[in-house]
Amino acid sequence: MKPKKRHVFLLWILLSSGVLAEAIEPISTTIAVGMAATLTAFIASYPNIFYYFHECCRPEWISFNYTGLKADLDSKLFGQHIATRIILKAVNGFMTNNNPKKPLVLSLHGWTGTGKNYITKLIAENIYAEGMKSNFVHVFTATLHFPHQSHYIQYKSQLQQWVKGNVTNCERSMFIFDEMDKMHPGLIDGIKPFLDYYEKLDGVSYRKAIFIFLSNAGGDSIAQTALDFWKAGQQREDIELKDLETLLSLSVFNNNKSGFYRTSLIDKNLVDFFVPLLPLEYKHVVQCIIAEMKAREMKVDEKVADQVAKDLIYFPKSERIFSIKGCKTIESKLDYYV
Repeated sequence: MKPKKRHVFLLWILLSSGVLAEAIEPISTTIAVGMAATLTAFIASYPNIFYYFHECCRPEWISFNYTGLKADLDSKLFGQHIATRIILKAVNGFMTNNNPKKPLVLSLHGWTGTGKNYITKLIAENIYAEGMKSNFVHVFTATLHFPHQSHYIQYKSQLQQWVKGNVTNCERSMFIFDEMDKMHPGLIDGIKPFLDYYEKLDGVSYRKAIFIFLSNAGGDSIAQTALDFWKAGQQREDIELKDLETLLSLSVFNNNKSGFYRTSLIDKNLVDFFVPLLPLEYKHVVQCIIAEMKAREMKVDEKVADQVAKDLIYFPKSERIFSIKGCKTIESKLDYYV
């Protein structure tokens, strides 16, 4: 039975009263016994009440919000029709499956500022009550956590222990690996067994965990495809996953400067989706700026948004179609213009 807010408030009063009672002398034994009996009965009625005061691996703190994720992707992620469709279907299918055969593994690729980190934030916020601050969301950044190539073997062992320990603590853990293009080739293979179709490994099931890889690798191939469509007079929305997925996986797999170089994760088809993030056009950058204005509770000024967007660098230089940094620097740019 789930306690109502007023019941949680009542518990707080009872606990507070108990603390205050110890500080006030004298207090009658009758009142003290009565309070203790009331508190005992209350806790017996709601044995899980304390789970509401501290994050734990339970539905009170981990519960997928399909409507919320769809609304966020539709209204906050701009110019990414392929990614929006894949992410929503993949996460929904996985989270509503009570017995998945393997963890959900997503690999997001694209230029800087196209929305890779933002997508992971939206996913986390619609699964975990604490969002990215949740104790069950773990972020690894290549240049921070694995900076020295000479420590490759040590990192591999540590990574295995980190993942195993956290999934043991909560099967609904989420792991985010940023800067995969800067990770030592072969390091990520250390967690390959955890992503495979095993029911359990050393008594631990990884099937309900989520692994998300973020990388700039493949971004140039994605941009070139988008540019080819533009030159052919085709609409951006005509680009489909099939136009990019194979090209993307091969590009990443054969890149000897990528953490995915010759990785068994790709070779054994353990990545469920390679998600391409298209380079952003001028109109998408304007949308990002307006969204940032609203987030700051500023009055929307389209002239300022237009000026900020025009101040960015675009590719190719002659046509100025795609923003090189996407929406990456708009916060600082906006500070300059307002």
